[in-house]
Amino acid sequence: MDVFEKTEMAAEKEEQDEGQRLLSEGVTVVDFDMLCSTVAMQAQKGQWVKLNLNNDGDNQEYDYGGGVLRMWEGELFCDCLEDRRIAIQSVCCPWYRFGKNMKRAGFGSCFVQGSIYLILTLVALLSMLAFIVTKKHCFLYIGGAFIISVGLYMGYHRTKMRNKFNIRGDSSLDDCIFHLTCPCCTLSQEARTLEMNNVQDGIWHGRGDTICIGSYSELGKTPFELSPPAIVSTKS
Repeated sequence: MDVFEKTEMAAEKEEQDEGQRLLSEGVTVVDFDMLCSTVAMQAQKGQWVKLNLNNDGDNQEYDYGGGVLRMWEGELFCDCLEDRRIAIQSVCCPWYRFGKNMKRAGFGSCFVQGSIYLILTLVALLSMLAFIVTKKHCFLYIGGAFIISVGLYMGYHRTKMRNKFNIRGDSSLDDCIFHLTCPCCTLSQEARTLEMNNVQDGIWHGRGDTICIGSYSELGKTPFELSPPAIVSTKS
């Protein structure tokens, strides 16, 4: 046995001892390539499998609610002009922008969703105009009810979008409030997220950026970023 073989055997033994030490301290060692492959395959299937680190042959399947945690593209109010094309569409023709978002997210036809939004908005505006002209409070109540309906309708679909694509965000009530207070900024944020991540017909193709591993029960914790292991120099 030459010196090279002795050195190689010593290095393997050192790696095994290091692994045993980490396991004894409660640290789980996961192969990086295996982790990346598992994330990629389960993202295509729409289900997530909890990695069986004890090798007991009992993997557990989870719904799409766990696995990859994503973020909205940009801040809601500060980055609304990040894409001026989307911002102009959201201000000048919000029903068209809403319909396009719903079609990309897989929540129905662009024409149908945009028409529903347009009808609700027109009824609310006409009711407010009728109140200004006639001073009858019944029109004020009708207009207020339809304005709230618009916020609830759009907030409901924003919540569906968050749940479908595992986007970290606030509660359903906050989604409705965002669409009531600043619908243009909210539409712009949703459109940026869908377009920049190449979402087509409800399928998130992504753009190869950082993903986070975890579940909704771990939202309070700092997500982990997938990165290759550091290069370690071997002893000669």
